[in-house]
Amino acid sequence: MSKKVVGVLGGGQLGRMLAASASLLNVDVIILDSGESAPAKQILSPRNPSLAHIDGSFSDPAKIRELARRADVLTVEIEHVDVRVLEEIESEQGIAIHPSPSTIKVIQDKFVQKSHLRDQGCPVSEFIPVDSTVESIQQCARTLGLPFMLKSRTLAYDGRGNYVVREVGDAVEALKALGNRPLYAEKWVPFTREIAIMVVRTTQGEVLSYPVVETVHKNNICHLVFAPLRSSDPSVAENSQRIAESAVKTFQGAGIFGVEMFLMEDGSIYINEIAPRPHNSGHYAIEACETSQFENHLRAVLSLPLGSTALKVPSAAMLNIIGTSSSMDEIRTFASTALTVPGCTVHLYGKSDCRKGRKMGHVTVVGDSDATVRARLRPLLSALPGGGNHTEEVERYAPLSQEPGSGHSSKHPLVGIIMGSDSDLPVMLPAARTLDKFSIPYELTIVSAHRTPDRLVKYARSASARGLRVIVAGAGGAAHLPGMVAAMTPLPVIGVPVKGSSLDGVDSLHSIVQMPRGIPVATVAINGGMNAGLLAVRILGTGIPHLFTAMDTYLKTLEMEVMEKVDKLEKVGWEKYEVKR
Repeated sequence: MSKKVVGVLGGGQLGRMLAASASLLNVDVIILDSGESAPAKQILSPRNPSLAHIDGSFSDPAKIRELARRADVLTVEIEHVDVRVLEEIESEQGIAIHPSPSTIKVIQDKFVQKSHLRDQGCPVSEFIPVDSTVESIQQCARTLGLPFMLKSRTLAYDGRGNYVVREVGDAVEALKALGNRPLYAEKWVPFTREIAIMVVRTTQGEVLSYPVVETVHKNNICHLVFAPLRSSDPSVAENSQRIAESAVKTFQGAGIFGVEMFLMEDGSIYINEIAPRPHNSGHYAIEACETSQFENHLRAVLSLPLGSTALKVPSAAMLNIIGTSSSMDEIRTFASTALTVPGCTVHLYGKSDCRKGRKMGHVTVVGDSDATVRARLRPLLSALPGGGNHTEEVERYAPLSQEPGSGHSSKHPLVGIIMGSDSDLPVMLPAARTLDKFSIPYELTIVSAHRTPDRLVKYARSASARGLRVIVAGAGGAAHLPGMVAAMTPLPVIGVPVKGSSLDGVDSLHSIVQMPRGIPVATVAINGGMNAGLLAVRILGTGIPHLFTAMDTYLKTLEMEVMEKVDKLEKVGWEKYEVKR
């Protein structure tokens, strides 16, 4: 794909997955890191001596210069490198370095990074510089209020270098925890969710973003990633991508950037921090997107065409494998469990030793729906290294799927069953029962077009962003509900005419089938809740193929029922035949 040799500063798990992508493109990579068996070095065997990996620290000026002499392009898998040397190499040799040393310099100092983003008009929370003294920290409490976040400006990642100051008296303990290094303070951000986006930037400055994901942190380390983000506000994803892309455009150089953000209760978004490299929140893309973050990073730094960042599966989750002790056995045990889970891919990082808090690998789970992914995640969360009771965590992030006949909506529905009044429930229940037979998660609720118009608008406009794929709407009389919903959602809507007290439902049927051009609504027979459920299954089957197999089985069951009646009629005769009603 390219004759250029890529030199990578850093040989950890990010370099390992970068090297794996390089091997698929026949791209030669030289890794600079200490030790002969660094994770990244295990992946690629040099084709000749000139491509041999380099044993040494990625912050060693001499080793960095050696790498630069043997490579055509330099990039990083960690930002904590010697920027001064990179600047000199760029000036003296003219070698391409991505991202630019100037970008790495800004990003590796978090206070400088925040200042840069603020000056460029990007949304960030309030922050101030701090001296490493008790008095300065106490002054922060008066300026920012309590609690506030005290952070190390440099060499901080995976939660290291952060301390939550909850009381003025915490100052001494905070200094002890963070050590003698430059600090700054951030105003506490009462976010509702943490979200992230990977953005890839070309050498020409063009940017392309991946889907917005939700991240869950545990002990300040990325624990779970859910893709795509589900939100009742459909504008959140669009706004997040716009903010992330605008931020990345303010930097120089090519490659992948990880943009971590806070989502607030009112829908506003703050940038937390940016990584100028592949990021943990983008690992899911290896299995879930058309092009992984690692491959697109290589494409970007080599000026190759970027690959599509679109999801190729409906739903995915990434779970980090974090060490809890020095035992490698707990990692192997967990990996063995993961291999039994459908749709689960195991990535182990080849690290020679395990310790508490160390990232040893990750698993990615994909599925045809959020409900499927969460169900597959349950045994993985229960089997996490370290033992212990994970019940609360399992129920929070991977609740049980909907039990047929439970009378309660699924937390991750594919179908929305709505009706204008509770009097329509007997008509709509057969739709729910049908979905139960096919194990399709759904929600069932009341949305009145006339009495709760605001609720109708919110429901319709958020349906797709929440993960729904079909809406079944029952309505009697004027039957405005199906059409109004269809006018505000891109999802297919199936209208169920409900028989009324005066015109036997004919008025509802005529209303539903007389939608204006551009607002299609499918319909079924009057009181045809069961057929509406079956039609929803068939619609879902276009994206979930196994439902077509299930539907075929269902049709054969109908055929068998009829043939049994044929046999009985022939045996007993029609005079003795009893029709079941």
